[in-house]
Amino acid sequence: MILLRIAKEQDLAVIEEIAAITWEPTYVPIMGREQVDYMLAKMYSKGALLGQLMKGDIFLIASLNGKDVGFASYSVLEHGDHVYKLHKLYVLPEMHGKGLGKFLINEVINKVRHAGGKKLQLNVNRANKAKEFYESAGFNIKETVDIEIGNGFFMNDHVMELPIVPI
Repeated sequence: MILLRIAKEQDLAVIEEIAAITWEPTYVPIMGREQVDYMLAKMYSKGALLGQLMKGDIFLIASLNGKDVGFASYSVLEHGDHVYKLHKLYVLPEMHGKGLGKFLINEVINKVRHAGGKKLQLNVNRANKAKEFYESAGFNIKETVDIEIGNGFFMNDHVMELPIVPI
């Protein structure tokens, strides 16, 4: 049985660890070691994660048989338009194909729906096979962007969007 909890400050080390494990096989072949190390330090250090919690990002951690195996984070992007953003969704490689990612995305969609959200957006690297996962969940490409993140690196992403159907 998958258990879900809302992350607190004491969970940041778990999020950092899952990110490090999942980014290796996912992003090193796409972006290279140097950019992956830079991005992990920039976005997944305890300080960076604490800052995300403090600004209102909600992290959901999924556990299976007592082991933390994945997480997702989301927040309001535009209050007036009721647009939310899925910032992160990562599942340990040994859990791929077992429905955990689908479970997490559905939980986020349901929470956004219950909060009155009308759209859920996300960014996914254009070369990341997760794009197909998001398409299967109903997301469509809204635009393609190149975002400078510092140190000469860019995120080459698709911005994807899912309309949220009210209850």
